[in-house]
Formats: sequence, structure tokens, C-alpha cells
Amino acid sequence: MDIKLLIIFLVGFFIVAIAANQIAKVFQKIKFPLITGLIITGIIAGSSVLNFIGAKALDELYFLNEIALSIIAFSAGSELYLNELRSRINSIKWMTLGQLVITFVMSTAVIYFFANQIPFMADMPSTHKIAVAVLFATIFVARSPSSAIAVINEMRANGPFTKTVMGVTVVKDVLVIILFAISLSIAKALINDEATDITFFIILILELLASFGLGYLAGKILQIPFLTKADKQVKGVSIIIIGYSIYLFSHYIKIITLEFFHHEFVLEPLLICIIGSFVLTNYSKHRIEFSEALQEISPIIYIVFFTLTGASLSVQTLMSVFGIAVALFFLRLITMFFGGIFGVYAAKDFKKYAFIAWMPYLTQAGVALGLATIISQEFPIWGQQFEAIIIAIIVINQLVGPPLFKWSLNYVKESHLKAKTSQFKGAQKAVIVGFENQSVALAKQLQKHNWKVRIINTEEKNGNEAADIEVIELKTICLTSLKKISLKKTETIILMLSDEDNFKLAELIYEHIGSKDVIVRLNKREYFEKFHKLGVLIIEPATAMVSLLDHFVRSPSATSLLLGMDEGQDTIDIEVNNKDIHGIRLRELRLPSDILVLSVKRKGQLIVSHGYTRLRLGDIITMIGSEISLNEIKFKFDT
Repeated sequence: MDIKLLIIFLVGFFIVAIAANQIAKVFQKIKFPLITGLIITGIIAGSSVLNFIGAKALDELYFLNEIALSIIAFSAGSELYLNELRSRINSIKWMTLGQLVITFVMSTAVIYFFANQIPFMADMPSTHKIAVAVLFATIFVARSPSSAIAVINEMRANGPFTKTVMGVTVVKDVLVIILFAISLSIAKALINDEATDITFFIILILELLASFGLGYLAGKILQIPFLTKADKQVKGVSIIIIGYSIYLFSHYIKIITLEFFHHEFVLEPLLICIIGSFVLTNYSKHRIEFSEALQEISPIIYIVFFTLTGASLSVQTLMSVFGIAVALFFLRLITMFFGGIFGVYAAKDFKKYAFIAWMPYLTQAGVALGLATIISQEFPIWGQQFEAIIIAIIVINQLVGPPLFKWSLNYVKESHLKAKTSQFKGAQKAVIVGFENQSVALAKQLQKHNWKVRIINTEEKNGNEAADIEVIELKTICLTSLKKISLKKTETIILMLSDEDNFKLAELIYEHIGSKDVIVRLNKREYFEKFHKLGVLIIEPATAMVSLLDHFVRSPSATSLLLGMDEGQDTIDIEVNNKDIHGIRLRELRLPSDILVLSVKRKGQLIVSHGYTRLRLGDIITMIGSEISLNEIKFKFDT
């Protein structure tokens, strides 16, 4: 390899990749997927249009594709965390089986019988048509975990349907790579007119076993960077080096076995990578660090991969196969529809899922495109047309898939876009009883944190000073008056009247309303025990001020953080209602790195918590961290 020429190609390509990233952002603004902008920019920069990236450059830069494929496989494997799939394992099993078998078998049969309608397949012998049909069907099974996660996070979705979707998505991507390794070996044998006897299948099984064994070894090697105190960038580079080393090793084994045994022993690098990632994710303590490192490097990798893929395409080829791609898109949709029905009925899930069960699995991205790229390299005569059809299908799936997935989440009522009291426990409403300067200041502070606040005025004071705050006049403190202001739909009630009136209200709330939290400002110490017996949270101003000053003196930084004085920081109490989290240790939670668990309350009692504390349903976890991260994780603890 000419190093000087390679450097020139690399510099030129990275300039195109930077431009592709900026152009792709423009596509996003007009509601097109990021992947579409990257691929189109790559096509324009490729040899069929501007020729910024010529055929020779593509050959020299192919190692970037292999690096990207290894990271895509690592990312897919890292999403398969077994502890999070426990509650829906039966549904995941049957839905995966339905999507995998029905999509694969029906697609293979239909493509084979209509092969004459696909130009590059029309003149092929029957065995070759079978091989190509099998390769198409294999890629049809693939789904995009990253797209699924993006939609779930955007919709703040959680529930049995969502858990099944996530489980099936990641399981399918592991299985599709195993299926691809088998299908590619069989396709190569059929197309090269090699014998497919018992010896062929014995060697194929040995190749798969060797790939699994090396995958386990790769999982152990991947843990090495995380045993050090290196920063994320160094760990990310280490992952890239390990991923590319797997490809180099598999190429080396091919050459050596061909030289000594006159037969290539094919290791499947994608399979090795995905198994390695699975091993690290499920059988080490570095799962979260590994996931964070992948998130750091993935955006750059995807820009490189999709731009390079676009550059390898011809506009003429893409246009010539677009009609076929549309037909195959509908074929895949129909097979997934039947697969979804089978999965729902076999798992005995809710029947309302039956006709929408296919919708979440339509979108494709990295894995499908990666497999198409491999086929394009393996079969240069017709591989480009095959790849062009797959890319066109992926683009259509990227446009149609996410809206359908969002619609299905809304249909099964598992999306939580708005904080509605009737559906989402995070709908935060507070009522402050007592109109004064402190209550107005508290209301404004809560509004900054997206609380809906009302102030109850019991003393006929002028409420004009409370701009943008709802003030309700309450002439008498009685149950009838309280029912009129709908306190049952209020999460927190703050009592700021006299002790006598506060206690009367607290009793009424305790006996008839049952709000989640009642907070009282105490004036006289003798009322402390009375309020305490009602389970009220008590703030005693005199001692609170002394205690606050004491904490500021001894630990000013921690006190500022806990009081939310640091910009962008906040604290939150989250109740564990998710059955999948029941029994999981604190250290096993997938929490962002800027989140800290302060305490765990169980049945009203604070327990001494540490990394090995197992969570239980109903536990209240107090967390501190950035407002963005806290908002992202709230819905994960719900049912």
C-alpha cells in the first residue's frame, strides 16, 4: 500500500465526511433521517457524480468499513442485556421466532419465484437464484436497535409492548448475524458451484464454533481497557483497535488456511464482535462504561460508514432498481405483518397487539447496510445492484418506520409524551395552602422545575402580587371545600397556615384525600408529634435555618448541590414500579455517569444502600444529577 496515497485519500475523504455531516443536519430539519443525508452526500461525492472519492480510493479506504462494521456489531451486542428481558422472555421468544422464520421463509420463496423480474437475477441459474433470495431474506430480518432506542426515548415509552419490541430488536440482530454467516457460506458454495455435502456442513459448523469461541475471547479482551484509569477517548480508541484486529485476524486465517489446506477457513468477524460485546455486557462489571464509550465513538463511525457506502453507489444503478426496491419493501412489510400475528397469538399476548405488532420492526440501518456491503464485496459482478436495492429499501424504511412505531406506541398507550395525571406518575402538581411572600416564592421556584402550582388563599388577601400563579379563594376549611379544588389529583400539598388550621387540613387530607406528600411548615413545637403521626413531612423554620447554616459551613459544595444552587443540577425521588428492576443491584442499573444515588427508602424506612443493594418494587430512590439525565431515566422505573 502506498502510504502517501493513502494519506491523501484519507484527508480527502474526511473533508467529504465533515461536509456530509453538515448536509445531513439540513436533511434532519426537513424531517429526513440523518442516514439519508449521509448516503446522498456520499453518492454525490462518489465516482458517479463529482468523483471526489474514486474507485481506487474506495478500495484503499475499505478498512474504514471494517472498523465501522465492528463498532456496529459491538453496539448491537451491548443492547442485549439479559436481566432487562426477564419479564417478557416468552413474548420475545415467540415474536422473534415469528419475525425470523416467517420473514425469512416467505421472502426467500417469493424472491425466488419472481427472480426474473429482478434484472441482475433474470439470467441466473436456479441455484444462484436460491442463493441471492436467501441473502435478501436474511437482510430483511435485520432491524435497527439504535433507531428503536431513539423512538422509545423520544416517546418516553415503557410497558410490556415496548419491552417486547426492545428485546426482539436486539435478539434479532444477534440471530441475523448468525443466520448471515450460514447463509453467506451456503450462497458462496452455490454460486461458485462448490459441493454442499456433509464435509461442507461439518466445516461450516466448525467455522461457527470457532467464531463463537473467539467471540468469548474477544469479550475478555474488550474488558482490558476498562481495567485501567484511562479516559473515555483512550478506551474508545482501544475498542476500535480491537474491532479492526478481529477483521485482520479473520483475513489472516483465510490466507493461511488457503495456503496450507487449499480451502479457506472463514471466521465471521461480525459474529465474533457481537458475541464479544454480549459477553462483556452480561458477564462483567464494565457494561455501563462500555456502553458510554460506544456512544462516544458511534456518531463519528456512522458518519464515516454511511458516507463511504453512499460513495460506492452509482446514481444510475440506484435509479434503475428503485422500483424493485419499493416492491421488496412491501414484500418485507407483508411478511413481518404475518410474523407479528404469529408472535402475538403464540405468546398469548393482548390481541390488540396482533395487527400492529409488525410496526416497530420496519426501520433498518447499520446492521442491514453492513451486511449488504459485505455481499457487495463478496460478489462484485452483481453485488452493487444488490447493495443499491438494499440501500433504497433502508431509506424507505427510515422514512416510514419511525412514524409507524410512534403510532403503535400511542395505540397501546405506552408513550408518555406529556405529564398527564391520569397516565403518567411524573405529572407533578402542587397546592400551597396559605397566601404570603414565602408561598409565592415557593410557587415560582416549583414552576421553574415544570410543576403546576396553585395557591389557596384563605384570608381574603389580594392575589394580584402572584403573577402567573393560579390563586384560589377558599372561605372555609372543610371537606366540601377541599373536594371542589380537586386535591385528589395533586401530588404534593404544602400547608403554610397556623398550626391549628394546618392540623385540621392535615387530618382531612389523611382521612379523605390521601395525597402522596403533605408538607407542613411548623410554628409551635408542641404540634410536632401530632403531625408526625399523620405521616406529614415537617419543616421547622427555626431549626431548619441553623441546620442549613451548619451544612454550608462544613460542606458548602455538597449543600449547594443538594439545594439545586448549581446550574443544571437537581434532585428527584423515583418509585420503583418496573418488574424488571425488582431484584437488580444498584450497581447494575444503566444510569448516566452524572447521576448519583443518594438514598433508598423501603416501606417508609431509609436503608443503608451501596452498590450491592437489591432494589424492590415500591422502593423510593433519591437521585441527584443533571436535569437532562434525570428526565431521561424517570420513565424507566415505571411499569
